[in-house]
Amino acid sequence: MTDREILASFAYRYEGSWSAIAKAVAEHEAPYECEINERYITILDEQYPEVLKALRHPPWVLFYQGNIHLLNEPMITIVGSRDLSEYGAELTVKTCEVLKKHFVLVSGLAKGADSFVHKCALENGHSIAVIGSGLGTRYPRENSNLYAALMRRDLILSEYPFHTGVRKEHFPWRNRILAALGEALIVTEAKYRSGTMLTVNEALTLSKEIYTFPHPFESTHGSGCNRLIADGANIIYTTAQLREIRPKLVIG
Repeated sequence: MTDREILASFAYRYEGSWSAIAKAVAEHEAPYECEINERYITILDEQYPEVLKALRHPPWVLFYQGNIHLLNEPMITIVGSRDLSEYGAELTVKTCEVLKKHFVLVSGLAKGADSFVHKCALENGHSIAVIGSGLGTRYPRENSNLYAALMRRDLILSEYPFHTGVRKEHFPWRNRILAALGEALIVTEAKYRSGTMLTVNEALTLSKEIYTFPHPFESTHGSGCNRLIADGANIIYTTAQLREIRPKLVIG
């Protein structure tokens, strides 16, 4: 077995657990004998994104379906509430319509804002989804058609083997990958306490630019965005400002 195959075998043995794989590597554990039919890249591979190596815990293995070469394009991460208000939906669509002209859009393929991001990118754009379960699990089920479309023309990534099911602890953990892939993070709508804010914290750790939108006075749906603005995030209040966000990184 090659070193990359050994890493993939550890990912299968430990269902993608970062710490268990790290322990197996450190202790030179024997490879796990298993058949791996899905495509993957590892931290040892040339295709592995350099931006992920800046993470404190870079994923050992990323299983994927779709166009892996999208990782070579300028990327920006767009996230928001799973329970979008009408205002939040309008902001998300407008943001995607402008930015998909210059970036591959990165999001998490969850309900709400993530779904809007990926659907919008399917029309004359591209997106990358980072999910918190194996590629054989389509969650939420209402996004099954979206999964299929992304697998055909865009890209879905997961650090969990194919048959790994949904576990709530996987979603905040995968947020570090969302934060790392995009050269900036845009939050369209978020409550003060939410998974979206966990992604913001990861992005801040990586010194990423944070952009967000003002929300109405005492808005529950947008309380997290208003707090981000108060804390110094870049405020977007015109379409012209969105158009000024352009790729900074030269990738490839």
